[in-house]
Amino acid sequence: MEKKQTSIFENSLIWFGAGVSIAEILTGTYFAPLGFQKGLLAILLGHLIGCSMLFLAGYIGAKTRKSAMETVKMSFGQKGGLLFSLLNILQLVGWTAIMIYDGALAANGIWEAGEWVWCLLIGGLIVLWIFIGIQNLGKVNTVAMTALFLLTLALSVVIFQNGGALGMTGDGMTFGAAVELSVAMPLSWLPLISDYTREAKRPFQATLASAVVYGLVSCWMYVIGMGAAIFTGESGIAQIMVKAGLGMAGLIIIVFSTVTTTFLDAYSAGVSSESVCAGLNGKWVAVGAAVLGTIGAIAYPMDNIMDFLYLIGSVFAPMVAIQIADVFLLKKDDCRQPFAVLNLVIWAIGFALYRYLMGVDMMVGNTLPDMLLTVALCLVADKLKAAVLR
Repeated sequence: MEKKQTSIFENSLIWFGAGVSIAEILTGTYFAPLGFQKGLLAILLGHLIGCSMLFLAGYIGAKTRKSAMETVKMSFGQKGGLLFSLLNILQLVGWTAIMIYDGALAANGIWEAGEWVWCLLIGGLIVLWIFIGIQNLGKVNTVAMTALFLLTLALSVVIFQNGGALGMTGDGMTFGAAVELSVAMPLSWLPLISDYTREAKRPFQATLASAVVYGLVSCWMYVIGMGAAIFTGESGIAQIMVKAGLGMAGLIIIVFSTVTTTFLDAYSAGVSSESVCAGLNGKWVAVGAAVLGTIGAIAYPMDNIMDFLYLIGSVFAPMVAIQIADVFLLKKDDCRQPFAVLNLVIWAIGFALYRYLMGVDMMVGNTLPDMLLTVALCLVADKLKAAVLR
């Protein structure tokens, strides 16, 4: 796919678009029972954890000039990395379908034209974004992001102008579960951020800008969702937009925020496919992912994505933890073996550990403990391996 180097500003625009998301606003509505102050703390803590991991994952690709799934091969082997490439393609097609479904459902709540019509419109715009391509999206993204910024700012003002509604409290989610839900969104981008940082002119600065911009905007979306649920008493995005007095403006926010976020999922499905088979054309695979996502959004209901988010976390959190240990702590070279058996075993342990920790309520959620324990396993295994070989 495109090989043009990207500026810090261009990377920031890409991740601004990733953050402005209907899925993130909807996820933020789940925080309302905590009350505004505790909910905000959980959002900030979760994003601090998640975006720190996002930066480290993105910097690996920026340093090595490799796509996300090519960097995975460095730790898991040239064949072992294919497992994660295939899983990543599947989760990206799933995300594409979920995002189109959410966007169409919300848009139809404002202008009832039929959910399938909105699915086709959003899917068509995503395909258009793919054909424009990352290297030509600069001006288009600038216009789209400026409009989204102004409209989202207006939404924020409307929602939060009534400060008296912010004292709502309740039960329904523990603080630790809220932190984990806050970690979940940045975590979902771990397997693809390197697809965009690998061509950065200034690797460290562009990766840092990407993680910070995404983190700030994502927090903003979560807070909008939480505040809207407290202020309006609604958890549906269409009802929130209507009650906030944003008719057509709300519709524009819904459609274009869905397109700018979901484009990244479809595009990265194409990039990941090139790691599976070098002969594939990533752009056409991306188009195929968008088409499959559109069909899936029309055919299947996708109202609850919590299990999907946790499945992504259990697969990719230990994967990235192993990469972080290999690159930044153990300073390992690129693995040229077909399978890095030891790391694959550690990943399986990390996966099982994540699933176990899902049933344990901790203040910091379960992603951070899982990743720290997986990194510790890598360090211990490396010491034991060195001792045996000695």
